[in-house]
Parts: sequence; C-alpha cells; structure tokens
Amino acid sequence: MVRILVVDDDRNTRKLFSEIFAAEGYAVVSAANGVEALECMDREQVHLAVVDVMMPEMDGIETFHRIRNKGGLYFEKVPIIALTANAIAGAREMFLAEGFTDFLEKPVENSVLQRVLLRNLPEEKLCFNKEREERKIENANRNEDS
Repeated sequence: MVRILVVDDDRNTRKLFSEIFAAEGYAVVSAANGVEALECMDREQVHLAVVDVMMPEMDGIETFHRIRNKGGLYFEKVPIIALTANAIAGAREMFLAEGFTDFLEKPVENSVLQRVLLRNLPEEKLCFNKEREERKIENANRNEDS
C-alpha cells in the first residue's frame, strides 16, 4: 500500500489531507512539524511527502534538506512536495529551485492534487478511487447517449 506523509503544523490541514488521501485509497502518516517528520521517515518508508514550508521549530525547507542529507537512495529520491498558503509570484519556481519535487498551494484543489500525484508516483502506485472513476465514465457515457 502506498504511504503518503503529510507534514503541517495545522491539525485541520493534516486531517483534510488524510481524508482526501484515504478516500483515494492511500495510507496516510502525519506529522505536526519537521522533527516529527524526520522521526517518521526513520521508522517507515513513505512513497511521497507533502511538507508545509511555514512551520514553527523546523520549517519545511530545513525539513526538506535534512531529509535529503540523511544519505541513501531512498532519502535522495522520495518525492517531497512543498505546500504553502503564502504563494507569491514565482513561489513554484523558488521551491523547485530549492530542490523540492513539486509544489502545492493552499487551498489545494483536488484536480491539482491529482496532477501532482500523477507526476510524482509511479503509475503502478496510483490508486485513485476506481469506483468513483467508473461512475464518472458511466455518467459521461449516459450523457453522450442522451
């Protein structure tokens, strides 16, 4: 099962991401700050991490660099997505230049989140809610027949 780490100091944001990812069939691990995120990644491997860049104690940028500096292929390659509510012009480019794998802006739109997952998880790891997708296709086919 695919495990996604959500790191954010806001409990509501962690809960929202957990609900979204769980509904899609992913296992979710959450951390309230960078220190917890590092401890979590030492205990278990995740397939993707979504890290808020503005957190107390250890911000997301420092957390990102500490993960990458742990050594080993896993820590060098695990996709780490920057998450921010304060997206200024050029924020995406800034975080990508910092080394993040991808970027999300709060509030996160579901379609944007799906595209980020498509770009950053291997195809065999994607587990979109097949039942919901089948209903969408079925409804689209009905509309075409009308």
